[in-house]
Amino acid sequence: MQSLAKIENWPVPTAAAAVVRADGTVAGSHGPVAQRFPLASVTKPLAAYAVLVAYEEGAVELDEPAGPEGSTVRHLLAHTSGLAFDEHKQTSAPGTRRIYSNAGFEQLADHVAKATEIPFPEYVRQAVLEPLGMRATTLDGSPAKDGTSTVDDLVRFAAEVQAPRLLDARTVLEAMSVVHPGLSGILPGYGNQKPNDWGLGFEIRDGKSPHWTGSSSSPRTFGHFGQSGTFLWIDPDAQAACVVLTDRAFGPWAIEAWPPFTDAVLAELRG
Repeated sequence: MQSLAKIENWPVPTAAAAVVRADGTVAGSHGPVAQRFPLASVTKPLAAYAVLVAYEEGAVELDEPAGPEGSTVRHLLAHTSGLAFDEHKQTSAPGTRRIYSNAGFEQLADHVAKATEIPFPEYVRQAVLEPLGMRATTLDGSPAKDGTSTVDDLVRFAAEVQAPRLLDARTVLEAMSVVHPGLSGILPGYGNQKPNDWGLGFEIRDGKSPHWTGSSSSPRTFGHFGQSGTFLWIDPDAQAACVVLTDRAFGPWAIEAWPPFTDAVLAELRG
């Protein structure tokens, strides 16, 4: 795909990208796709997928208590537990505000580890990474932000989400559907969004503006971006997903570069 070569013009030392279709075929790739990059918050979808495996295995229930008082597994996955961004303190009642929370994912991981009696990084490896052949991916700290991976590995994950084998397709559909519709909140780097829609571990584009995906991305697009200059989006209408990893922290350069890149990818896919 010629559109992927646009990463060559980005002000970053290194970047790699790939597109995988819903049938699992790689439509194209560019750059060092086998190089390991810090994922930052692109770690969250991997962690969320492991939690959903635990749910399907019967280790946890989505609506069982977890995290602060009144919160559930579902609240933690959807950033509606009321926990602060990076502090383990509750700042609002569960289900009333969308507060993007690293602390929430850390409490979620602790909950699953206790339920399964397996350390969460090991559970992620057994439940998600190993079955998908993601041998270059590791979780070396917080389940909110301390994953490391390659484009090649994340292509395997994006293919799985589009055509699930580890989860029931109905569970994935729930994960990409809005939890607690209508809640507003701050999308890091992009300001207040009304509404700020999320599913179970995945951010949902809907009508958000500004946004890190493209102007031609469908409202059903879901995924995540990370402060290490990384993103993964899945557009069900385009029947494709895109992975981009870089080694420059998110900033104004990304806000400027990412949307036209995504629009070019989508135009080529539809072309």
